[in-house]
Amino acid sequence: MRSIETVTLEDARRVIAAGEAEATDQGQPMNIAVVDAGGNLVAHIRQDGAWIGSVDVAINKAFSARAFDVSTQGLGQNAQPGGQFFGIQDSNHGRVMIFAGGVPLMSGDAVVGAVGVSGGTGEQDQAVATAAAAAL
Repeated sequence: MRSIETVTLEDARRVIAAGEAEATDQGQPMNIAVVDAGGNLVAHIRQDGAWIGSVDVAINKAFSARAFDVSTQGLGQNAQPGGQFFGIQDSNHGRVMIFAGGVPLMSGDAVVGAVGVSGGTGEQDQAVATAAAAAL
């Protein structure tokens, strides 16, 4: 039997705290979600003032980054017309996000989950997600 490493609730809390700190530094309230190695939600927060419409987007960015083990920013670059993943956003019942803010969570060379961030510009979302992922 094979054992799979995955993020814990404690890990998710640490990742989210780092994301919250970066979002606060930016002055932009965010939704931050963490999924485990199976792509299942472990934790989510919506900072005061963050868009309600971004709740699902953050969760789905995390799912997308884990489902394909690549940042959603990178996935989006390959999902443009003529790209190798063109149309991928229509897969998985529309859950696949192809814009910045989803980052795989790594333990060594293994993907153990992902973080998704939504609420700002693509640049802001990516910066918060990157800061959050670095806390793992």
